[in-house]
Amino acid sequence: MIYPLLEGVVRRLRHTTAYLDCGPQDAPLIIFVHGWPELAISWRHQLRCFANLGFRCVAPDMRGYGRSSVPGRIEDYALEAIAQDMLDLLDGLGRERAIWVGHDWGSPVVWSLAAHHNDRVVGVANLCVPYIAQGFALPNLIPLVDRNLYPEDRFPAGQWDYQVFYEEQFERASAVFEADTSATIRALFRAGNPGARGKPSRTATIRADGGWFSGADRAPDVPMDPAVLDAESLSHYAAALARNGFSGPDAWYRNHARNIDYAERAPDGGQLAMPVLFLHGAHDYTCDTMDSRLAEPMRRDCVDLTEVVVQSGHWMAQEKPAAVNAALSRWLAARLPEAWPG
Repeated sequence: MIYPLLEGVVRRLRHTTAYLDCGPQDAPLIIFVHGWPELAISWRHQLRCFANLGFRCVAPDMRGYGRSSVPGRIEDYALEAIAQDMLDLLDGLGRERAIWVGHDWGSPVVWSLAAHHNDRVVGVANLCVPYIAQGFALPNLIPLVDRNLYPEDRFPAGQWDYQVFYEEQFERASAVFEADTSATIRALFRAGNPGARGKPSRTATIRADGGWFSGADRAPDVPMDPAVLDAESLSHYAAALARNGFSGPDAWYRNHARNIDYAERAPDGGQLAMPVLFLHGAHDYTCDTMDSRLAEPMRRDCVDLTEVVVQSGHWMAQEKPAAVNAALSRWLAARLPEAWPG
């Protein structure tokens, strides 16, 4: 059976979460959590695949995105509030627990749920962004930078320089992205480049360049990369970001101290006992888990960890859906067989 993508919404006084829903309604639940600057449709290849395997698959538009609430304060985009959005979603779906899958900023959301609310978690799988029990925040990321590639005198923040740019020139960053949202998405959503390995990431020189896109006031007009996007998904991204703007999505990068404080309150020092899958992007040079020490804290703090390398750039679920779906399927069958439908 081919299941359609249905639209749903969970409304609470504090927040509204819109979501896509695919698969049999009473089946084991997988919730897919997107990152910056994406939407629920980022998981389109996974939703249909796992629905056809018998799971109920739900992908929310996260806070600040799509049809979900777009609050106006920076502090509204801290992980503690966003994790509560996901608990509200789970309650609204009438479920106690789910398998959670995240990518980019969706990964710290999923890691937070695993650390703070393990009673609502069957297992977690994350793409590209590894677990840091002390909090996914600049003070914890910069010490893990590969200083052979990013000498401290030239690259004090390493590949995380773009996050410092958001702190220093937040309004400009958002305005440049908003000048032409279709061009922004076409410029950002590119397949991984194996030839760029061992070279500084473009995100390491954002401040020196005067901003994203070499300091220009808008993104360059480049062709869509069909390895990552199709015309329909590009249209959805561009329209949603034009309607809501980038201030909400960009505000996710402005809560380092709040996110560290939240992480420090996790029980058991944030150690995760449930089954965990992590997918490394072989050609993701910002979230460099291949050649830097970025993945080391995860290996210390995840008791039951499976790691798989995908020959992909950062937009892994869209660039290499077959490899992602195969890795997720194998992990579910091996580590969570009791959660398999039927």
